[in-house]
This record gives sequence, structure tokens and C-alpha cells, in this order.
Amino acid sequence: MPPPPYAFVADLLRTSPSVIDAVVRSAGRLKPAESPGLAPGFVRLDVTADVLAQIRGRESLPARVNYLVDVPLDARGRPPKLKGQRVLLFAAPVAGKADQIQLIGKRGQQAWTPSFDARLREIARALVAPDAPPEITGIGNVFHVPGSLPGEGETQIFLTTKDSRPVSLSVLRRPGEQPRWAVALSEIVDEAAAPPARDTLLWYRLACFLPPALPDRAVQALGAPDAAAAREDYTLVLNQLGRCER
Repeated sequence: MPPPPYAFVADLLRTSPSVIDAVVRSAGRLKPAESPGLAPGFVRLDVTADVLAQIRGRESLPARVNYLVDVPLDARGRPPKLKGQRVLLFAAPVAGKADQIQLIGKRGQQAWTPSFDARLREIARALVAPDAPPEITGIGNVFHVPGSLPGEGETQIFLTTKDSRPVSLSVLRRPGEQPRWAVALSEIVDEAAAPPARDTLLWYRLACFLPPALPDRAVQALGAPDAAAAREDYTLVLNQLGRCER
């Protein structure tokens, strides 16, 4: 089975204080009166699970945890049989209750598969690596310098980040050649810089968090032709990054 989309797993990790690999020990059905806000066609289960490993989290966990999960009923109106299933839990601790966790939402319980587990651990390592790229928060300054020949030019797009580390995009166009773009993670744009490989943390930071277009304020200092060229180059970057599948 192929792994789930990179961005789907990265989103789960990014928003989950605790990520747990576990096996369901028991699952009891709650009554409708005990399940406020339950969606039609779903049932709320009170689950006890044995912890195999804590993939992410600062809080120490007991060997067994308890949580609530909403699951869809089958065609016969019955809940799925979770007992004995291996699951990945994306959750937050419950204050004052060491054995209780709260799933982050509808996607907080996922069926364990080898490919899901491998992708999850790969992204978890990337998030805490010393050279992990910063979180993108928006667009900063944008510059465009036209060349001396028709169709020649270079655009630089400086991004804003959560921790103020530098990230910039550069697009180079030369007559008779395909446009080239690259991303730099320092103040200096390396001539050897290249676009990020798909399904990497840098790709995720860009493909999933860049705005769909350059904001007007970012190009207000440019003349109309240069602003149009910068917008075109930015669209090129987005198209080559590809869709963020969540």
C-alpha cells in the first residue's frame, strides 16, 4: 500500500503535541446522550489502547491510554471492530489525567500501515533536524531586474518566516532556455541552488504555505512591466511545486 500524501502526514504531525503508535485493547460504544455533537452516521467509542511507542511528545506516557473517537457505522449500522487493531494516534495530553489523551480531531486516529509508519517517522525526524527549513508565513520584498535581451530577466522573492530565518526564491529567464528557479535558505543565493525535491520538508513548507498569488503590497514599488513579470515568475514556481495534497 502506498504511503498517504506527504502533506497529509506533515499536517498531522505539525498540529499534534503527541503522536502514539498503539494497539487497541478495547472499544466500548457510548450512548447518544453521552455523545454530544456526534455527526449522523457515526458512533462515539471509548477506547483503551496499549502504547507501543511514542513517536512524538514531551509528556511521558503510561503503558495504556484512553481516548474517545468518532467512527462511521457500516451499512448494517454497526461500528468497526477496533479491538486488536494497530493505530497511529495524533493527540494532546489531558491535564491532570496521565492516562487520558484527546485526539486532535476527526483525523486523530489512523490505521497503522508500514508505509504510513515509515513516512510518519521520516517527517518526524525532518521536523527536529538541526537544518530543518523554517515555517513560511508570507511574502516579503519582491524584486525584478529585466535583462538586456527580450525575454531575459531575474526575479527575487523574499519570504517571511516564523523565526525570521532567510528564505528566498529566484527565477532566471534567458532567451531560448527554459526558466530556472531555485530556493535559498541563506542571505546569499547560491548559483548551484535548485528547487526542492517533492515530498520533502522544504517542498511542504513552500507548496502548502505560500499564498496563491503575490500580494499587491509586495510589488507596489515595481513598475507595471516588472510587477507583471514577477507575478508570472511566482506562478511558475507554484506550478512547478505542484498541488499540496491534504
